[in-house]
Amino acid sequence: MVASPIFGLWSNHRPCREPLVCSIFINLSANIYYAYAYLPSTSNKVHILMSRAFVGFGAGNVAVVRSYVAGATTLKERTGAMANMSASQALGFILGPALQACLSFLGENGVTVAILRLRLNMYTAPAFLAAAFGVVNILLVLLVLREHHIDDHGRCIRAINYTSEDREEISEETEEAIDQVAVLTSNFLFFVVMFIFAVFETIATPLSMDMFAWTRRQAVFYNGIIIICCIGFESILVFLVVKVASKRFGDRPILLTGLIIILCGFFILLPWGNRYPKIQWADIKNNSFVNGIQQDTKFSNSSLEPTGCPPEQTWCQYTPAIHLAQYFTSDVLIGVGYPACNVMSYTLYSKILGPRPQGVYMGWLTASGSGARTLGPVFVSQIYTILGPRWAFSLICSMVVAAITLLSCLYRRLIAFSARHRNVTE
Repeated sequence: MVASPIFGLWSNHRPCREPLVCSIFINLSANIYYAYAYLPSTSNKVHILMSRAFVGFGAGNVAVVRSYVAGATTLKERTGAMANMSASQALGFILGPALQACLSFLGENGVTVAILRLRLNMYTAPAFLAAAFGVVNILLVLLVLREHHIDDHGRCIRAINYTSEDREEISEETEEAIDQVAVLTSNFLFFVVMFIFAVFETIATPLSMDMFAWTRRQAVFYNGIIIICCIGFESILVFLVVKVASKRFGDRPILLTGLIIILCGFFILLPWGNRYPKIQWADIKNNSFVNGIQQDTKFSNSSLEPTGCPPEQTWCQYTPAIHLAQYFTSDVLIGVGYPACNVMSYTLYSKILGPRPQGVYMGWLTASGSGARTLGPVFVSQIYTILGPRWAFSLICSMVVAAITLLSCLYRRLIAFSARHRNVTE
């Protein structure tokens, strides 16, 4: 959230290879730092936390990548290029956990290399693998990537780090001509889309444990299959369909359709009927026993994980249970709506900004998405845990309705920069 505007500003005034190499090197170093976090005799948790913070800082190069793609494609090519980038990102989310699972054969002890003071096990091996991929990425950026900047018509213009009087005049004109209302609207829509998915991703495990009486291990395993495998591959298919559909229907209709599908997905999740979730009554009974009996009971049940809705969540006693069919149907709908809205929101955003360098603006867009992913788990921990799924999903539906209303009201303003100035027709 902090790094994206910084790297974006850097890419506006210098070749994009510089912030890309720097950010990848930070990410690479942070993964190595994480792998060696066990060496200090004290404060190992602090070192792990710092290493992950640096990994997150290095991930701020997403703004630079989106800015580069926006500046290297025409309006007709933009949606397809952005969809390909999103599909590659989704594939990475799928293969990442799969590669980590493949390295689990090393076990907790693993292999030790005394000369390097290196402990290669199931926890450190993925970090070293990520560092190796970082080296490959740096080589690709330095040897393959070339600066390429064109306008919406496809005409080549000066490199980003080239400055002259003519370029300064063009930048001032495009800066004044950008529709700031459309920019703010696009940032809000992107925030809503990312917030919704963050909530959906975070709430999956506690919701399934409360409603279906799954153990934590079962919830993590089944939701991992649903989110990573099913929704992940579903997202890739949606990205490919979006490339074709956008040419026929345009970006705004697809974005609006995606929001409506998401609304349907969360509306289906609202609790209905007369069946209530299983409650962990055993724990309540244990608390009523005398101290000696209570200790014996807890000791005898220590090997079993209590399942069902915790008694501390009072809404479990009067809120109907969500059926498994509701849950699966909602997963499918959100798995269709989210990727469509995701790629369309920042594709449309790049078109609104026009041919000027987009690093800073893309940085703010990425920061808004990071903020949404930060607030999502907070929403789950406060609203869902205290008030239950009916309040949580009702608020989400209200947020999506607000986004649909805003998009509908400002529909005519969310157009490409060149179309707005009558240079080309959308």
